[in-house]
Amino acid sequence: MSFVHLNLHTEFSISDGIIRIKPLFARLKEQGATAVALTDLGNEFGAIKFYKEALKNGIKPIFGADALLVTEEDDRVGKITLLAQNHDGYLNLAEILSKGYREGQIRGVPHIKPEWLNEYHEGLIVILSKESHLGHALLNLSEEAAFHTLQGLFKPFIDNRLYIGVKRTNSEDDERFIQAAIPFAKAQNLPLVAHNEVRFMESSDFEAHEVRSCIQSGHVLSDPNRPKNYTKEQYLRSPEEMEALFADLPEALENSVEISKRCNVKLTLGVPQLPNFPIPEGMTMDEYFRHKSEVGLEERIGKETRDSHKKYWERLDTELNVIINMGFPGYFLIVADFIQWAKDNAIPVGPGRGSGAGSLVAWALKITDLDPLPYDLLFERFLNPERVSMPDFDVDFCMEGRDRVIEYVANTYGREAVSQIATHGTMAAKAVVRDVGRALGHPYGFVDNIAKLIPFELGITLEKAMMQEPELHDLYHQDEEVKILIDFAKQLEGLTKSVGRHAGGVVIAPTKLTDFSPLYCEEGSAALVTQYDKDDIESAGLVKFDFLGLRTLTIIDWALKNIEYNRDKTIDIQAIPLDDKPTFDLLKACQTTAVFQLESRGMKDLLRRMQPDTFEDIVALVALFRPGPLESGMVEDFINRKHGLADVDYPFDELEPVLKPTYGVIVYQEQVMQISQIIGNYSLGGADLLRRAMGKKLPEEMEKQRILFMKGADELGFDKEKAGHLFDLMEKFAGYGFNKSHSAAYALLSYQTAYLKHHYPAEFMAAVLSSDLDHTDKVVIFIEECMAMEIPIRRPNVNESYYQFTVNRQNEIIYGLGALKGYGKAAAEQLTAERDKNGPYQDLFDFCRRIDLSRTNKRAIEILIRAGALDCFDESLETVLDRAAYRAQLFETLPEALKLADQHHKNLASGQDDLFGLFDAGPAEAVQHELQPATPLSEFELLQMEKATLGFFLTAHPIDQYQTEIDQIITNSISAIMNMPEPTYKRYNNNDDSSITAGLITDLRTTYSKAGNKMTFVTLDDRFNRMEIRLFDEMIERFAGNLKVDEILFLRGGLVWDDYNNRMSIRPVSLHTLDMMRYERAQFLSIKNLVPIDLDLVKRLMATLPTEVPEQRLIRRSPTGEEVWSPVPRGVPMIMRYETDFGSCIIQLSETQFFYPEDETFEALKLEFHNVLQFKLQYQV
Repeated sequence: MSFVHLNLHTEFSISDGIIRIKPLFARLKEQGATAVALTDLGNEFGAIKFYKEALKNGIKPIFGADALLVTEEDDRVGKITLLAQNHDGYLNLAEILSKGYREGQIRGVPHIKPEWLNEYHEGLIVILSKESHLGHALLNLSEEAAFHTLQGLFKPFIDNRLYIGVKRTNSEDDERFIQAAIPFAKAQNLPLVAHNEVRFMESSDFEAHEVRSCIQSGHVLSDPNRPKNYTKEQYLRSPEEMEALFADLPEALENSVEISKRCNVKLTLGVPQLPNFPIPEGMTMDEYFRHKSEVGLEERIGKETRDSHKKYWERLDTELNVIINMGFPGYFLIVADFIQWAKDNAIPVGPGRGSGAGSLVAWALKITDLDPLPYDLLFERFLNPERVSMPDFDVDFCMEGRDRVIEYVANTYGREAVSQIATHGTMAAKAVVRDVGRALGHPYGFVDNIAKLIPFELGITLEKAMMQEPELHDLYHQDEEVKILIDFAKQLEGLTKSVGRHAGGVVIAPTKLTDFSPLYCEEGSAALVTQYDKDDIESAGLVKFDFLGLRTLTIIDWALKNIEYNRDKTIDIQAIPLDDKPTFDLLKACQTTAVFQLESRGMKDLLRRMQPDTFEDIVALVALFRPGPLESGMVEDFINRKHGLADVDYPFDELEPVLKPTYGVIVYQEQVMQISQIIGNYSLGGADLLRRAMGKKLPEEMEKQRILFMKGADELGFDKEKAGHLFDLMEKFAGYGFNKSHSAAYALLSYQTAYLKHHYPAEFMAAVLSSDLDHTDKVVIFIEECMAMEIPIRRPNVNESYYQFTVNRQNEIIYGLGALKGYGKAAAEQLTAERDKNGPYQDLFDFCRRIDLSRTNKRAIEILIRAGALDCFDESLETVLDRAAYRAQLFETLPEALKLADQHHKNLASGQDDLFGLFDAGPAEAVQHELQPATPLSEFELLQMEKATLGFFLTAHPIDQYQTEIDQIITNSISAIMNMPEPTYKRYNNNDDSSITAGLITDLRTTYSKAGNKMTFVTLDDRFNRMEIRLFDEMIERFAGNLKVDEILFLRGGLVWDDYNNRMSIRPVSLHTLDMMRYERAQFLSIKNLVPIDLDLVKRLMATLPTEVPEQRLIRRSPTGEEVWSPVPRGVPMIMRYETDFGSCIIQLSETQFFYPEDETFEALKLEFHNVLQFKLQYQV
């Protein structure tokens, strides 16, 4: 007697199950299992992995699934188990599970219907257990209902494909169900089958499984009312344990073996099946492919070129023969077709990506747009005749148009044949800690503190994190609650948690998709994805096509449209010269913010050192900017050779044509292949195998390749010792070598964006800004770049702005409404459509009347006011205070304007005229209503509102109002320091800490050094430049203030050269707030009259000043409890310089009343007297 598990959930069941597939089969092998079924709930996400691992371990795989069957008449749900007997059953199971997601989801959980079960019953076995409709009837002691259930729901299965499942897992009613099922099964001549509903491997895994089920359901483990659907007994019992458990029902065990014998599904994996591509009558696929390629090459290089361009035609013939012999013409034709459709429909397509750019056939068919021959790009790197594998074109499309191309493919090949591919999201280290913490009911702060200790590192595991982070290690060993949390997290780490959609993968089936994979979709969505991931779907036979969205293509497209609209000029971006000196000057100056791939700080540093002056240099840049080359000394070698600081030499003279573009340094994988061909006598196909072997660094394989290389070198007469050194060199650099085809294609995009940035700066930057409307932090960076480029930025304006950033004829960028935080696209589009149709808005009342208030509510209009987008209604606004007063009036008047607009719309709806004549039918010709008086906003309030909506200060900079004070205190501005030349030694004077600078704090971030010391990085902005300063805790503790964003901070310290950023910086020794500087250094308040004044105004001035000394404020408490207070307030005298047309005098206003320099007092004076008096705090020099 033996037993086979026929009900088992792996991690792919998602809602439950923590079994990992590889360990499962290791255990089954130990137990002597001959077969096992996979029955994840409602899906087959892991079926191919399960199948492969089973075969590898000599165990028969059985395809199946648990499914929730719902009856429409009473909405009753029962769980059944379906097993595939044969290939028809496998296909029908895929159909049923696909329908569950496409048509049967209830709150995100797939359910199936009886009619689907009846339609797709062939080749399926059904097991009905306690949780099925039959089980419910038997537990209710109704054999009649049980009989009707069989006849009504499962009639096609009754003869010999229906079993009654029995289990003993200590769950409620297990035994009662068995007692009811035995006589019923006997009466209906139905066999029993034993199972254990396996959800975890060991009994001790039960608690971890409970945590996993709580994570998925959103419950807390300690909640007494949460569902408790599992028991400790649902582990992977051995056959012996099952035999002991069901000793009284041996036939139930025997039937598990019997079912396993009946289930025989064999899949053919790894055989790609392409859809049929339509070809003209009278031609074969191969003939048509060759014809299209030859015509395409003629279009590229000219018709009568077979003699003048012999190299091209020979290469084309070689590639065509390989592609045809490997059976891939259909693949190339399909890719060429949808790319051509995209180009014909004005959807930008990338010049190429990956090794596909090395194919001349791809270039001829317009799949790629970079001629591979001038750059020595190799076809064999893409498709190797000595290693048969599917070609794989990754195609970049404009973000805006990618979905349209996928839609075209779906319409061309049929919607049942085209879908995207699933991804299976797993619980990574940080995420699993947070998930487990929530399931255990811990407070957010407790869990967050633990999660933040896990290093932010790709692929980090909890085990590795505990080794790297001493604090996490100590917490684990000292705090029992932390230990429990992390132990559970370790058990669940890496398990599948969710299903997503592959960024660009699309499959096209020759028949319907369910012949290859069941389908998945989100509830309420028609977007289909295969349940198998990209590796498994390719194993199943479908070919993956990558439709990738690249933002840069969108930017280029928008920039070209901006140029055409603004300059009446059409640019063919593919035809721009690749040797444009101004473009290379821009790269050499490192002005590459917003330039594709070249905008990071590290890349700018590499540009500065390399000083590229040819397109080949940019190709090399893209290849070299990676950890391997940067850390190996390879980059330094390349730069020194380029600039003549090191000799350019070649291992053999014969290699000069291959290595000359990279100054004798092996940079590309293609160079490794060419060297192998020239020196080692390899074919290019064999050279590709060598490249792969070197990349994998397998000692045995490398020894074989060395023997082959040395033999080939000897046959060609090369020096044996030099050849051996060359092989060692290749082996060293092959691990760092990059795919030149990919580098060259992406370098072309880098060059194109740099070209546009130099020659059409406003149009290009408007496109860049529009591409990141939703990311305010990026918009701010690009706005700063525009200012550095001296491109004028016009503020948001309801009479000029569109949703995106645009450019006017004066080459000014007009701020896009879509970049205002909280302001929606629908509101912006209705606003601009109404303006374009009926003319500019005249005032607030006209604006409120004409916009659609269902799309633009009061909050949205307030956003426009805060951003200054309604300032256009008063052209007399000049100063910050003018705008502050005007915007305050807009806020005050808005409720009235909305009320009148609402009444106007109601009158129109009821057919009444505007009785009060407040609004005409069209746009108003003059201001029809006055704004309400209001207390002006302060300058601080106005700027904070702008920052809240725009992400930065537009009308002015907060530092402006303090600039006269700052200039008197500092020795050097941030900009002056950063622009200082590099000194001959790293510090000007080791003992000189007298330099003082200041700026507005714009960013604060905290991190830890490798030694575990806390560091705070402060970004200071003086309006013209930004500097990042590193502060340690010791200095911050000495600081009698709080570090806060939007506060002025003074630094005293010594000037030092910053090697990393290649500029001067300051090493602070002390920090000071503006208040501290005022109380320590201010001498007197200077007051100057702007117009003639009288004694009453002076009295009013004195009455405005506070009469009491301001109190000290508690700033903060240190970790040790020590209190830090603000400086002791110190008053300064007030000196008035009174000027008239006839003369001037200086007066001290009071000998007893002093001015205490605080922001609130300054604001009060400015608001009251800004048109009459000028105030300036004077400092000791």
